[in-house]
Amino acid sequence: MPTAQSNGCPIHYEIEGDATKPVLMFCNSLGTNLHMWDGQMPEVLKHFRVIRYDRRGHGKSGVPAGPYTMEMLGRDALAVLDAAKVEKTNWCGLSMGGMVGMWMGANAPQRVNRLILSNTSAYFENKQIWNDRIALVKEKGLQAVVQGTLERWFTAGFRAREPQTVKQIADMFLATKVEGYIACGEAVRDMDHREMIKTIKAPTMVIAGKQDAGTTPEMAEAIAKNIPGARLTLFDAAHIANIECGPAYTAAVMDFLTK
Repeated sequence: MPTAQSNGCPIHYEIEGDATKPVLMFCNSLGTNLHMWDGQMPEVLKHFRVIRYDRRGHGKSGVPAGPYTMEMLGRDALAVLDAAKVEKTNWCGLSMGGMVGMWMGANAPQRVNRLILSNTSAYFENKQIWNDRIALVKEKGLQAVVQGTLERWFTAGFRAREPQTVKQIADMFLATKVEGYIACGEAVRDMDHREMIKTIKAPTMVIAGKQDAGTTPEMAEAIAKNIPGARLTLFDAAHIANIECGPAYTAAVMDFLTK
């Protein structure tokens, strides 16, 4: 089981594919692990060597005491690249993975080729939403927020059509360590990338879900407007667009990365 060490925290990662191909690194949302990208893997591996990893506090990675910061999480990603002996990668991050991607693009530009920022935001003006969610999880655990999370993550139509897929994501969410969820939630709450993203030079695609109430199309537009040359792609989805619109999402990602 490959493990990178980042400031004393073990970070679990997996690397797959032809070592002669360019590298693509995936980064997950809050409350998921690296398997949230399973649907993308068959097509992506035709063109890329792929690195996936569990953010600290998630999956098989360590759970040091919080709070965490976006800089800390960005340095974890760099530690994974170093452990995998990868100098430069393409990046596809969804939600919190997009937030880490913004940090990477601004602070480690020499390590990033192309950048995909999916269903994400550079800043949350309303801190109380995060404070309330964190307080509820501290008091009652992730079970108290799982239903509301699934309703934000997937449209009603998708939840009705794909109950088994939604259950798999619910199980993944509930398997997350409470301490890791809280510490990462604090990092999201306290993040402000609004000025930082103006310095990103990597070719960037921003993805949004038309029905995403958590990281809205307007938030995506703000990111795209502040990164020179960024393009915006919309899907008829809620928050976890890579699962809800799997084949179309994968095709858009591959088109951006290979043309």
